[in-house]
Amino acid sequence: MSSMASHIPMALSFLSSVASGLQASGLTAHKPSQNSSAPSSHSAAAPPAPLQNSTNLPTPGSSSASTYAAQASGGAAGSASSTIVSTATMCIQCHSKPRYSDGTKTHPYCSKTCAIKIKANSGVKTGSGNANSGNCDFCHNRPKFNDGTKTHDFCSKACARNANPQRKQSSASSGTSGQSQCQAPGCTNPPHPSSDYCSLAHKTMSENLCLMCLQAPKMANSHFCSQTCIDDAEKKGPMILEVPVGHSTFKSVCDQFKASWRHAGSTCPTVRRVYKIIMPPGKLASYEAYRTAVEAKGQFVAQGRSAGNENRRWHGTRRTCNLGDKGHTQFCGTTTCSLCSIIRNSFDITLWGKKTGWGRFGKGIYTSSTSSKSNDYSHNDCKSNLKAILLNKVIVGKGCKMLQDNTSLTSAPAGFDSVLAEKGGSLNYDELVIYNNEAIRPSFLVMYDEP
Repeated sequence: MSSMASHIPMALSFLSSVASGLQASGLTAHKPSQNSSAPSSHSAAAPPAPLQNSTNLPTPGSSSASTYAAQASGGAAGSASSTIVSTATMCIQCHSKPRYSDGTKTHPYCSKTCAIKIKANSGVKTGSGNANSGNCDFCHNRPKFNDGTKTHDFCSKACARNANPQRKQSSASSGTSGQSQCQAPGCTNPPHPSSDYCSLAHKTMSENLCLMCLQAPKMANSHFCSQTCIDDAEKKGPMILEVPVGHSTFKSVCDQFKASWRHAGSTCPTVRRVYKIIMPPGKLASYEAYRTAVEAKGQFVAQGRSAGNENRRWHGTRRTCNLGDKGHTQFCGTTTCSLCSIIRNSFDITLWGKKTGWGRFGKGIYTSSTSSKSNDYSHNDCKSNLKAILLNKVIVGKGCKMLQDNTSLTSAPAGFDSVLAEKGGSLNYDELVIYNNEAIRPSFLVMYDEP
């Protein structure tokens, strides 16, 4: 008996060596998942510490991504596993690796690589160019909405709808209003029949939301709800912010576009999208300084007009990229795209003549109160079903009325700030010409159907 007992330690040592050899060759059973509380007696080292959040997942294509994938599958690539894992716990893209858990939430993907692949396949934008990863997946400019518990993929219900048009189409075919809940921020009530809102109060609130956060009502005579949103928008400028279709600003711009479409025998096209153009603070400051100087000279406010006799006028130009089309809010880098150049840097009178070669009223920047006239100068050098036109803020000041061409002008006639070329004489439709870069700033980008 004592002889048998003396052999037990040797037998245990031999079994331990065999187990270690099997583990090294990858023939042991699959180790427990990260969610298991039972420790593995066969682990030679502690398992890697869990990542703190999903943003720390490995970058696609990196060596750490391969390492992470191997860890998620329970060992090195090519190792055998005797454990059958339920498909409900597997990545919904590759279906071969377990879903990633950050300790708080189990994500539907195993890694960033699979997350990006499935979003690309579904047509959802994951951001482009210099877009901030913390911004809306559709417009790329506003921060993603956080309801206090979860950060959503989009900044608002409007962008969520735009990114998923199938939802609207299926609702339309079923005869509903197109929404499952009221579109007012934070409201989950069902909408009133044939409306997007549950009440008139919520409809009114949504029509006047801040264009930056789309959460709080905007201030009077402003597009934003607070100085915080103003600063945030200007800090990110230049950029464009899509205006929701039901917004009062959208209606104001559309009404001006329709009312000023004057070409006989031509039907006014439908406006599909309106974007608010955000300029950097420096560009706005120089424009406002010029407006103050013109107002001090002309005293227009005392005459019941706006300061500096400021007006909104149309300008058509050339577009070589798809800026303004659905989901396209990032500027292109080509020097031939006049649209992107104007929105980024405003107008530049030194470029006069490079596109048209001449001007009826000399070397100036041309706009019009007639949208259909500016439409004649809107051209696409890209594949798009929509055309683009700019609605601009222009300091008219004291305008000199003209009926006949004067191609030698390089500034407004003495005592005047601009030229008002009126219908009649050599023109079928009006033109407003200014000769100072600081007298104009692009304010809205309007996308509309081809006439």
